[in-house]
Amino acid sequence: MVFQLDTTLHEDLAPLAWLVGSWAGVGLVGYPTIESQRFGQEVVVSHDGRRFLRWESRTWALDEDGNQVRPLATELGFWRPVTPAEDGTNVELLLAHPTGFVEMYAGKAEPAKVELRTDGVMRSPEAKEYAAAQRLYGYVESKLMWVMDMAAMGQEMQSHISAELTRTS
Repeated sequence: MVFQLDTTLHEDLAPLAWLVGSWAGVGLVGYPTIESQRFGQEVVVSHDGRRFLRWESRTWALDEDGNQVRPLATELGFWRPVTPAEDGTNVELLLAHPTGFVEMYAGKAEPAKVELRTDGVMRSPEAKEYAAAQRLYGYVESKLMWVMDMAAMGQEMQSHISAELTRTS
C-alpha cells in the first residue's frame, strides 16, 4: 500500500506522518519471566487536526497455525511533538495500560525512525514491577517495524518484544 501524506495533519507532526493509518502483523514476545510466544497485533494511529496523534494498539496470543488464542496487551496513548531539547528530544509518547501502569516516553523522531526511552513509569499497587523501557519504531520497506527493551520483575534492561506490521489503511 502506497503511503500518502494526510494534508490535514498538523505541520508539527510531519516527522511522525508515516505512522498515521491502520497496521496489522505479527511479532514475538519473550522475557526471562515469561514463555516466548508469537502474537498478532493491530495498531491504529489517527489524528483530528490538532498537534498530537492518537495511538491504539491491541495484541493477542497466536497458536501454531496463526489463530488468535487469547488477548494479550492493550495500550492507548498519544504521540506529541515537543520543542527540541539540547539532548535532541523532540517527541513524547504517553501510554496507558489496563494492567495498571502509565508510561511517558521521550525521544527523537527522524524521517522514518523514532527512538524513545521512558522518562517516567507510574504503576498501581496491584501492577507488576516495571522500571523502564526503550522503544524503536521504523518505517522499513513500507512496513512498521518496532522493538521494545524492558527492565522489569527484577531483570535488567533487555529485549522484550518485536513486531513487523503492514499498513492496512
